[in-house]
Amino acid sequence: MYRPIPTDNEIILDSKKYIVSQTNPQGFIEYGNDYFIEISKYTEQELLGKPHSIIRHPDMPKIVFKMMWDRISKGQNIMALVKNLAKDGSFYWVVTEFEPKRDALSSQIVSYTAFRRAAPRDAIEEITPIYKELVKLENTGGMEASEKYLRDFLESKNMTYDEFIDETVQNKGMFKVFFKAMKKMFH
Repeated sequence: MYRPIPTDNEIILDSKKYIVSQTNPQGFIEYGNDYFIEISKYTEQELLGKPHSIIRHPDMPKIVFKMMWDRISKGQNIMALVKNLAKDGSFYWVVTEFEPKRDALSSQIVSYTAFRRAAPRDAIEEITPIYKELVKLENTGGMEASEKYLRDFLESKNMTYDEFIDETVQNKGMFKVFFKAMKKMFH
């Protein structure tokens, strides 16, 4: 799979627009809204059928994606701050929340829909050094080292991951309403 070379060019997202994508249970893209296609700089044909990791930025710790997949594969929601990589090497920050869709008869998960919007600047500034440390630890000690660091970090704050992200992105008011509205619209 083609991997663009990351640049220092940040794409600033429109706070009034949202990105939606849907994958099958294995993480292959089945749908992306127009804003997702525009921001990722891929064509719809280049995205459909590809692993969602096509937009994974190397600055993102693997432990964050492991946590996301562990949770959503059990049908549980998770919110995360994610730095994504566009086709031209640019990057963009989002707050992502997931919604699993289950088969009405078997209750098996048949797809995941991700709802994303622009990440608050102060949240990006807070999470960036943490992610840098997690990536550094993954490169030297593997994912176990980054998981231990993250666990110790959260324990030092006396918070769960969800509480930390909620506080960091200020998941309240209209921000919280947005994700609820998106889930209703696409469910």
